[in-house]
Formats: sequence, C-alpha cells, structure tokens
Amino acid sequence: MRYRLICSLSLLCLALYSGSPARAAHAYAMWGEPALPAGFDHLPYVNPGAPKGGELRLVSNLRASTFDKYNPFTIRGNAPAYLSALMFDTLLSGSLAETATGYGLLAEDVAVAPDGLSATFRLRPEARFHNGKPVLAMDVKHSFDTLVGPYTSPAYKTMLIEVAGVDVLDDRTVRYRFHKPNRELPLTVGGLPVFSRDWGLGEDGKPKPFDQVVMDIPIGSGPYRIGPVNFGKDITYVRDPQYWARDLPVRRGTANFDRVLIKIYKDNTARLEALKAGEFDLMRFFSAGDWARRVNGKKFDTGELVKAEFPNKLPTGFQSYVLNTRRPLLADRRVREALGLAFDFEWMSRQLFYGAYQRVHGIFGNTMCETHGNPTPAELALLKPWRKELPPEVFGPMFEPPVTADAMALRTHLRRAQALLRDAGWEVKDGALRNARGEPFVLEYMDSSEGGVRTLSSWQRNLAKLGITLRFRSVDFALYQQRLQKFDFDITTIAYQGTNNPGQEFADLFGSQAADQEDSGNFPGVKNPAVDAAIRAMVSARTLDQVLPACHALDRIIAHEHYLIPQWSAPTHRMVYNAWRLARPQVVPPYSPGEMWVVDTWWAQKP
Repeated sequence: MRYRLICSLSLLCLALYSGSPARAAHAYAMWGEPALPAGFDHLPYVNPGAPKGGELRLVSNLRASTFDKYNPFTIRGNAPAYLSALMFDTLLSGSLAETATGYGLLAEDVAVAPDGLSATFRLRPEARFHNGKPVLAMDVKHSFDTLVGPYTSPAYKTMLIEVAGVDVLDDRTVRYRFHKPNRELPLTVGGLPVFSRDWGLGEDGKPKPFDQVVMDIPIGSGPYRIGPVNFGKDITYVRDPQYWARDLPVRRGTANFDRVLIKIYKDNTARLEALKAGEFDLMRFFSAGDWARRVNGKKFDTGELVKAEFPNKLPTGFQSYVLNTRRPLLADRRVREALGLAFDFEWMSRQLFYGAYQRVHGIFGNTMCETHGNPTPAELALLKPWRKELPPEVFGPMFEPPVTADAMALRTHLRRAQALLRDAGWEVKDGALRNARGEPFVLEYMDSSEGGVRTLSSWQRNLAKLGITLRFRSVDFALYQQRLQKFDFDITTIAYQGTNNPGQEFADLFGSQAADQEDSGNFPGVKNPAVDAAIRAMVSARTLDQVLPACHALDRIIAHEHYLIPQWSAPTHRMVYNAWRLARPQVVPPYSPGEMWVVDTWWAQKP
C-alpha cells in the first residue's frame, strides 16, 4: 500500500547537495559520513555465514483476504504480500543499523553534480534480471517512466514531481535530472524498483499498457521469484540460487530461506488459531488484547513458540483518526477540535490496551523532527507570512492531546467541546445536536474490520453526551479501498508510517494539489497554503538547520488545525516465532522493520 511505499523510499534518504566537485562514492549519508566504509564485508546485524535452505512460513501482513494480480504498482487490484520487496532490487539499499544512508546495490557508485541538479548512477556489470539479461540503464529509465505514467499510484507522481527526466549515458550509466536542488531526490530515485523492459510484452513482442500487465510474472532482479501459488490460500517465493548479488556486502548473510511461504487467512481469529496449531512460523501482533490474553497454549509451554518483544528506534508514525474535511460537518476547525476533546485515550489504555501503547503526539514522533514547546525564531519566520490564515494557537506551544486522568478532567474537556460546537453554530435541541437548519450531527466511522467497534465505543459514548451520533460502518475490504480512493468517508483510521527523513511524500499526504486527486494520500483533504509552504521549505532544505524548522512548522499546523485525532503507537515489535524452526542473528538492528527483518536476515534451523 501507499504508506509502505512512502516509508520504504524515505528510509534511504541521502544528503546529496554540496559545493564540492562531484565524485562517485559507494554510499551517501544525509548528515556526516556513512557508518560503513568502502569495501565493508557485510552489514553489522547479519550473520555472514548463515546457512541457506529451509522454509519460512508467514502469514500475510495485508488486510486483503486474497490477491488478483502480480503487478504491485498499478492502482486496481491486490498483489501478494511482500512481492515488491522480494522480487525487485533498487539502485541503492539502506541499512537497518543507521538512518539516512544508502549503499550501492544495482549501482556500484553514485555521484551528484556540484549544483545538486542531477545524480548519476553507474550499474554493476554483474547485475542480472531473473530472465538472465543484464540490468541496463534503459531498464532503469523504463521503470521510472512507467512508474510516473498513467496507470500507477499517484504517490509516485507526487514524490517524483521534481525529477526533470532520465538520461541514458551508456549501457551502464544513467543520470537523473532534477528541476532544482533537493537533498531527498537522489535517494528517492535510488530507492525506486527496477524491472525489465521485457515484463509485460505481448505475443506480438510489443509492450502492453501497464494496467494490462496483471498476471504476467514480474521480471525483477531480487533474491526471490514466484513459486507455487494456491489462489486464495497461499503463495510461495523461491530463492534464486543464481541471485546475482548474493555475495555483495549489502546482501551477504541475507535471503537465507530457500522458500518463503505466505499464507492467507480470512480473519484474525483464524490466523491466531493457525499459529497455535503450528501452521506457520511467525506472526506479528498489533492487538494488545490478543498479546496479553490469547498468546498461549501447549506450543508456548514447550518452548516451540516464543513470545518476544523487539525494541526499536523507528519513528512512531502517526496512526490517527482521519477527519475528512471535504464533508461539510467536518470543515470547521472548531468542530474537529471538539471531536478530539471527547476522545479518552487514558480510559482505553486502562480498559482495552493493557498499558501497551503510548499516545501519538505529532507526525514526527521519535525522530529529530519531533516538535516541542514554543516556536523558535526560525519556525516563526516560516509561519508569520500565514498569520491571517492560521489559528493563533500555531504560534504558541505545540499541541498536546487532552489527558483524562480522571472523570473531572473528561467533564472539563466535554464542556470545552460544547463551547466550541456552540461557537460553530451547533446547539442541543430535542436531545440531539443540531445546526440552524435543525439538521442533526450524525457522522459515520468506516472500517474494514468489525473488531474496530470495540475501540470506538468509548468515543461514541462521549460524543453522545455532546449530542453527536457516531455510527460504526464495517465494509468489505475491497469496498473500503474503493471508498478511500474516492474519499467517500467521514472518519476512518489510517496507520501512517513515520520517517526519519521527511520530504516530498508529505505533498501526497497533506499537499493542496493532492486533495482533489483521486487515490492520493491526502485523506483529510488538506488545502492549506501554509502547509504547502512548509512542505516546500522542508523539501528544498539543504542543511539540518533548515530542515528542522520546516518540519516543526508543518507539525504545528497539522496538529493545531485538527485534521487528525492522534491515536497510539507501540514502542516494540511484538512477534511470536517458532524457535524449533527458526534461528536469528544475535544483533537486533535498531531500525528493524518487523517481519522483513526476519525474512531478510533469519535462517532455518537444521532438522
């Protein structure tokens, strides 16, 4: 989905503008030097001697209950879980031990022009696609041109809008040109999937329109290919024993399983019971209730299944209730703030979450961009041109979600909410909150899981005290996706991925241009020139001193405009794994992405 796409591209961010002459290098680091020098042997968190073989059995990490295509880049339909990560290599590859650094994978080196207006990648001569053909500069250009074409997710077009073009200099050298210097763009293009020009050729040898490339087996250059498939049940990826990059430093000790089997289950209960029965080897948990009360049984008692929490330093993300400001009921900032005042996280933490979660405070949690206190002079310089358009609170302390330590605190919040609603033209009449036309205040919360009603119930009760009716609507996941793409909802939950290196992707999430673009990531419908200006400042920044004020300005605006009601995040990856079948490296990388850490670096126990 879009959020994983944005996260995966952002994690590799590089600082690529400097006044010194361009020179080819094995890696780029955004701030300072890369942790690993040229000629390094392997990544610090892998076992370079890990044995190859065996099978890893996983459960799908997607909410879709099946898949109907092999093309993960087109808009319509659902591709199998993990396909893109396992089958497509990129020019640059990140490290889970550091942020803002990219090391050469398909590219043996990269050089950025002194003016910051281009980045040149030289491809490794040994790089090969699954069909045995070399990875050439024309394939890189073809992949880029396809991804910004008419049939793919708008997120690509938004993130790559500042790419002026791609030049093929020779068979192994490709140059990306940029409209203006941008510290993020060389990373962004370096993190794009590269696929063969032969993928999607018709019987006549001519390329089909990309939206008609549906069940054609992808031709990538990654460590795995598609193996046996049982539609609606599972898909197996098989390791390519001739994988071209198996001995590269960035790949040594990774892709250790001969087979990665992805099983599909219809609901959470079926998944959990299948785990306990030993039908697969690993499952990541997002439900605090399941983790606290239902992860038990005979296989746990014998030690076959191990319940483990792996700490990490990843951004917390900003999972939130999204308020669709395109809806007239949610267009008024005062109404949105009132809805947030009725949300009682502390009660939910005690009664539902077993204290397992922490509250989300902003869009940059657990990163250098996390915002606190009053604006600095540099932040104010960015905000002051928009003083008339922004609420005065933006120019004061950073927004903090209301805390309800006791019943009196909640009562105070609800009184404040009543006052805001009254100022916005809403009064309680005949037992319901109504506007001047006598229309009741009724909202719909949309989810693709019936389980969501449990976490929503306390918010519904508090809103009812204000005279607001919040109805829960559970829809099939396919319909859920369709309604999200068309922004046909009042309120929903989005688990936004965080990033240590924010950039152009935020134009897709909050930019005015994306607000009216179907299938964009701007779910709240933000159309705010101050937000656009902050994003431009963030993207164009060339130093850390320029990045931070722009991030903080954006964070303050989003928070004080109440487009989102922040939810919660977990500080660890909660996973159950089969210790009799799986072995892992001793080092847990600080920026581990959960299941993909297992897929990339664990290995099979010997029988």
